[in-house]
Amino acid sequence: MTGSHAARDIDTSKPHSARMYDYYLGGKDHFDVDKQAAERVASVYPGIFVCARENRAFMHRATRVLAREHGIRQWLDIGTGIPTEPNLHQVAQAVVPQARVVYADNDPLVLKYAETLMRSTREGRTTYIEADANDPDVLLNAPELAEVLDLTQPVALSLNALLHFITDAQDPYGLVRRLMSALPSGSALAISHCTPDFDAPTWAKVAQIYNGAGTPVQFRSKTEVSRFFEGLDLLEPGISVGHRWRPDVAVNNVDEEVITDATVSLWSGVGIKP
Repeated sequence: MTGSHAARDIDTSKPHSARMYDYYLGGKDHFDVDKQAAERVASVYPGIFVCARENRAFMHRATRVLAREHGIRQWLDIGTGIPTEPNLHQVAQAVVPQARVVYADNDPLVLKYAETLMRSTREGRTTYIEADANDPDVLLNAPELAEVLDLTQPVALSLNALLHFITDAQDPYGLVRRLMSALPSGSALAISHCTPDFDAPTWAKVAQIYNGAGTPVQFRSKTEVSRFFEGLDLLEPGISVGHRWRPDVAVNNVDEEVITDATVSLWSGVGIKP
């Protein structure tokens, strides 16, 4: 897994969802083709920058809650994307230095940054697996996973901004069930998922842009997102718009007026396996 290997495999002829997300977050790891596609999305949905920011913030909060309040010491983060500091292992290890994190993605650009993802504390462990979320058995049976995670102990499965890139034809519910079935009682599922619930016409336009660029998407309703948590005990406040899930501090009134549910358009939730 070398940077040169990744560079050979990176397709810069068409936009890529991970690089577009990097652009939304103000990063530098994208190409002109990604910037152009991202700006097309922003032209129909200016809130995309807020949505991306609130998605990262939800991941940070969910990770801290699971570490502090539920004793989670292991994470499996699928659909990792391009590293953006602080990344999940940095957040977890700031609370629990011995935390262990396995990142998984099938994007060669993420592979290029795998070294960044593996900078762990001395007490903890991190690793990166090149794997496709649509093939959970390959991922779960990867030797790198067994070297870092103990699947007899609780694991947090982190699927942030991933499942809307898995269409119903790919059986996302079956995928989540298969992954959670491999994890013991006390494990957790954390999901964030874009939704058309607050502005269906706008999100139909966003879907057109992604589908037209060769990245199939399927944005889901709150009811559809809730199905991923069947059989799990949802943490309060349940399935919530991203910025409303356990906010760290109360924002001022001006921010409350600017950051609306429609601007964020992201359902988020965390469930614990009984």
